[in-house]
Amino acid sequence: MPATPAWPPRSAPRLFVPGPLTEGERITIEGQQAHYLGRVMRVSAGDAVIACDNRTGEWVCEVVSAGKRDVLLDVRKLLRAREDVPDFVLCAALLKKPNFDLVLEKATELGVSAVQPLITRRCVADKLNPERALTIVIEAAEQCARTALPRVESVVRLEAMLRAWPDTRTLFFADEQGGAPAAATFAANPGPAALLVGPEGGFDEDERALIRALPQARAITLGPRILRAETACISATALWMATAGDWAVDAF
Repeated sequence: MPATPAWPPRSAPRLFVPGPLTEGERITIEGQQAHYLGRVMRVSAGDAVIACDNRTGEWVCEVVSAGKRDVLLDVRKLLRAREDVPDFVLCAALLKKPNFDLVLEKATELGVSAVQPLITRRCVADKLNPERALTIVIEAAEQCARTALPRVESVVRLEAMLRAWPDTRTLFFADEQGGAPAAATFAANPGPAALLVGPEGGFDEDERALIRALPQARAITLGPRILRAETACISATALWMATAGDWAVDAF
């Protein structure tokens, strides 16, 4: 007798929807998401769709109908509660659009709780489209099966962020002029954390002095090579997750 196929199948499409979702609810998917389900994934009645609401968690839904303009889903059951992610904020100076898009995408995949875009004196960009940024993090979260979206904060100037910095959060400062080894410093400073990475041209001396004057700041080095700003954001975030975050060895 053939085995009953697993439901939902691993290939079921995933998407974030407004919530909160509840068992037995019927929801309507419209716009680009309906196009994705109906025209790209070609779902039909009876197929499974995984829906996340960024509030309660991840739900399996059954397709009721798939039309040209909308897809109707019945919410069947909760698969996973909304995950707890490490309390880690990436404070990144704005970069050229494709490079900052990459930072948003990979920070989401790596598990940050929030991204704080910054304007510094050597930034080549001074604005961020919040709708575009949200689209990037949603698509990345769907791809990597996150159930909690990272917050993308409003753009602020570095000086304003430092003035309002909370006493309880360590700020690891990627200083191209040198600091303590990153991994050891991460491990020695548990608790709520943030990583500060500057723009392509780095911080100027006045900015560096302001950062170093912050009692919660810890200057770190990311090794013997000079990294591009987006590489520094990604590699240092991965290192923090491996030493102080939720990348437990036994999870692999």
